[in-house]
Amino acid sequence: MQANVTHCAALVRQADHDRYLAALFAPADKRDALFALYAFNIEISRIRNVVRETMAGEIRLQWWREVLEGKRDSEVLAHPVAAALREVLARHAIAPERLMTMIDAHQCDLYDDRIATLAEFDQYAVRTQSVLFALATEILDVRAEGLADLTRPAGIAYAARNVLAEFARQAAFDLPLERLHRHALENLATARARIDAVPPEILPALLPMATVGAQLRRFARSGDDPFHLVPLSRLRRQWLIWRAARDPRRIFA
Repeated sequence: MQANVTHCAALVRQADHDRYLAALFAPADKRDALFALYAFNIEISRIRNVVRETMAGEIRLQWWREVLEGKRDSEVLAHPVAAALREVLARHAIAPERLMTMIDAHQCDLYDDRIATLAEFDQYAVRTQSVLFALATEILDVRAEGLADLTRPAGIAYAARNVLAEFARQAAFDLPLERLHRHALENLATARARIDAVPPEILPALLPMATVGAQLRRFARSGDDPFHLVPLSRLRRQWLIWRAARDPRRIFA
């Protein structure tokens, strides 16, 4: 089991460093589960970038569906992320269907179906990012009433920031970048207004949001022109997450 956890942590550290740092602020007995969840997210979200043919991507996503359905037992034992994830779902009583929605959303990434409205974007963001924030809070044993009122806008703002910052992702969206930028700021403000009402135990799950506001402000200074957008350095992101861990009001600053 420890080898699986080590693999997940290394994968998250390399591919999603913000969430890796955030997980380090979680209680020690929760970190392994967070790493497994975040590693699963990396595995399914990067499929679109590693396959040449749509069918190959479909096969990989279907494999993950069957893993969540309790199939592929012999193959799961040989796959460190799948094995760690199975253990997390059982330990924290998380319904596999919650993760199925993430897989279904990323299935759209394999095709040329374009997102043309904010409503469509919100649906995609909620199924990919908001659910990830929500599941992380559940791993931290927080199931407070009304928590979705925070994790939903947080996920939308996070997803919008990712689109604005990544040229490859922009091609899939028929939304004016200025409009998407404004939408991200609005959802960030909505989440900010709810931060004081949530239990402090939830904060490690939200720390990746500490980099969003700074990146959105930098995008505004570029004149909403992605060609002149300078990404935040890793050191800057580390400092923002550390600062937010010390002062939760900074998470959505």
